[in-house]
Amino acid sequence: MTASTAQLKNYRQSPRKVRLVADLIRGRSVDRSLALLSTLPKRASEPMAKLLRSAVSNTKGVSPSDLFVSHIEVNGGIVFKRTMPRARGRGALIRKKTSRITLVLSKKEAKKTATKKSFNSAQDK
Repeated sequence: MTASTAQLKNYRQSPRKVRLVADLIRGRSVDRSLALLSTLPKRASEPMAKLLRSAVSNTKGVSPSDLFVSHIEVNGGIVFKRTMPRARGRGALIRKKTSRITLVLSKKEAKKTATKKSFNSAQDK
């Protein structure tokens, strides 16, 4: 089984927003995922498509049409902390979140044709 990975570290968008895009392409083929990401009106869709193309280029000797997104994970990265002046000399903390995206591609396996067992044959005896 061929698997290739690609990572995007410290992407400057919150993981909650990036997970919306990741959930759409999880389990889909590479061709279908790229088509979906090109029409999606989310900011994370362009870096996600770039990451997907990077993972495809990491595979060796496998056609992109034979690959699918087997695993995609979006975790929190480092958090930048800033302060904003508030009333009476106080400061409010602003947390600027980043994301770490890990994408794994796997090769599609041929479907095996399973023979169906008759449940009536057990009842006939």
